[in-house]
Amino acid sequence: MPIQYLRGFTHPERTDEANRRLGRSLAFVAGAANAGGFLAVGQYTSHMSGIVSSLADNLALGSIDLFASGLASLASFIFGAAVSTVCINWGRRRALRSQYGLPLVLEATLLLCFGLLGSNLEAHRILFVPATVALLCFVMGLQNAMITKISKAEIRTTHMTGLVTDIGIELGRLFYWNGPRNGMMRHAAGFVRCDRQRLALLASLLGSFLLGGIAGAIGFKHIGFSATVPLAALLVALAVVPLIDDMLGEQA
Repeated sequence: MPIQYLRGFTHPERTDEANRRLGRSLAFVAGAANAGGFLAVGQYTSHMSGIVSSLADNLALGSIDLFASGLASLASFIFGAAVSTVCINWGRRRALRSQYGLPLVLEATLLLCFGLLGSNLEAHRILFVPATVALLCFVMGLQNAMITKISKAEIRTTHMTGLVTDIGIELGRLFYWNGPRNGMMRHAAGFVRCDRQRLALLASLLGSFLLGGIAGAIGFKHIGFSATVPLAALLVALAVVPLIDDMLGEQA
């Protein structure tokens, strides 16, 4: 790939197209990590809705150990989002070109740690399964905060509920019949218009998450925890050029 193309993924000077490319790439990684993580520890870690619901269930049922485990997962996701924000603001204060790349490099490192932890899961499940779940939740929080900040909350990549809801809203607008009166007055109050560009973006994010999930599940099934290596390599590729620019002191 051309250097300038790779630089555009996480360079501080943002464009809508760069945000869309980055969002699709990160949705793929999130889907792969979520599916692979489920096969490893039997739990999805990319969204908090189910975890918060399980907190309520386990507390009501008196399953304090499961409640504590869910609370640790929630705290890890929040902490990951906080760390991502700190990294970005730290880089921004220093005018680093890699301010958005720093969380991705950290995410790549932690995914490799997930791969290393995998070799101990079967022998020490009581210790390593909770640690692995917390690690993956941290990674998902880290990534979601990064893309949320870089896209000004337009794009999220680790959970699909809001995204699918937005797809439904845009489809409702697309198929809404404005009627002959409003149909001839496109700027009239009450005229319903579908944002086709946004619909295409949302569909591409959903498709990327799905493809990532398929790739992650197949990779984990056939090569085990080594499937984290290409995911980490992809994240590094998205972040490496601005990092090199900073190390070499290149002008932005």
